[in-house]
Amino acid sequence: MAKLFLLRHLKSQWNKDDRFAGWVDNPLSDEGRAQAAGIADQLRGQQIDVAYCNALIRCTETVLRVYEKIDGKYPLFLHIDGGNMQEWGNYTGNGMGEVPFYVSEKLNERYYGSVQGLNKAQCKKEYGEDVVQQWRRAYKVAPPEGESGEDTFNRVLPFYQQYIEKDLKAGKNVLVVASHNSLRAIAKHIENISDDDVANLELPFGALVEYEFDPSTGSGQAGKFTKLQ
Repeated sequence: MAKLFLLRHLKSQWNKDDRFAGWVDNPLSDEGRAQAAGIADQLRGQQIDVAYCNALIRCTETVLRVYEKIDGKYPLFLHIDGGNMQEWGNYTGNGMGEVPFYVSEKLNERYYGSVQGLNKAQCKKEYGEDVVQQWRRAYKVAPPEGESGEDTFNRVLPFYQQYIEKDLKAGKNVLVVASHNSLRAIAKHIENISDDDVANLELPFGALVEYEFDPSTGSGQAGKFTKLQ
């Protein structure tokens, strides 16, 4: 049986400042960087056959900070969204300590539209606390000019099915390092969480969730996931 690990990025500077980050790149905070050693302890010794990461710097920096704590391993970022970064990279590793991380913006955080960069507390004063909470958690409600949870799910799911699910069915252990809402989309799918209940799913910064995947059970060809932690 294969394993799936979902890792939310470590706390970024904008997380610390309580700002809507969305698709805006901002680095990890000092607090976030300090979390890396604990994640490395959890991953050290785990067999990771293939890994995926979104294109945001807070996720790629999470990967770098964690793997600098794991002796003999380092990440190799491989772009798979087309363009020269994919075509001209033209390298998949030689197995000498390299851990290939396939990078795609399909795994990016929910796009928060015109409120990106704004302080959440200030938004609550301007728009109302209930409205802002709907933007953050309601499945079918989108912030101004942004994505709803459903939009994010519909962006992430095809990527999951094309790459991650395929790897799991091939018996590979997969690590996904991404953002809160993209990981919630994956968890919603594999745990069959309802549209209403997914609002209650919280993954703290640096949360590492582990599943065991058995392709021989479950409905249809989907296989069965067992949540281990």
